[in-house]
Amino acid sequence: MEPFGIPLATIYLYGLIISGVLTVIYVLFADVFHFSGGDGLHFLNPVLVFAFVTILSASGYLFERLSDLNYGLIFGISAVLSFIVVTLLNVFVLVPLSSAEESLVYKESDLRGRIGAVITAIPADGFGEVMIDSASGRIAKPARSFDGDQIPNGAEVLVVQVKNGVFEVTVHRELESYL
Repeated sequence: MEPFGIPLATIYLYGLIISGVLTVIYVLFADVFHFSGGDGLHFLNPVLVFAFVTILSASGYLFERLSDLNYGLIFGISAVLSFIVVTLLNVFVLVPLSSAEESLVYKESDLRGRIGAVITAIPADGFGEVMIDSASGRIAKPARSFDGDQIPNGAEVLVVQVKNGVFEVTVHRELESYL
């Protein structure tokens, strides 16, 4: 069958090229073309639509070139194959990515009030190093004493403030010691 005088394999190839280019453009500029399908129509995500058309075109092209099947059967097999692959892509890649944490990055202002341990002693007028345990791992930063006191290695400290990437810390005293 040759609609418009063009072989089906050529139409599938054009579809593959166009949908592939559109997929790459969408991936590169997804923030500009942000699509919010709301709560109900998440299956109309452009990534899924482009992936469906790309896989349909690729498998249709391959079947047209490598088999002698009827064009309707080729389209049906390609559509089913594409639907299965896109469903797997959605369930095992896109849904987990959308529900994952956006970032493990922290702001320095978030570290104020945290308790850490001195891993390099802090002299009275110099710098040492403090390590803070967090959910995403350990954070080690240069530190200096907020009060101007010497703080020994292994001491538990409280981050009072962060200036220019340097913790200003004081020795952490438990509340019971003040009572």
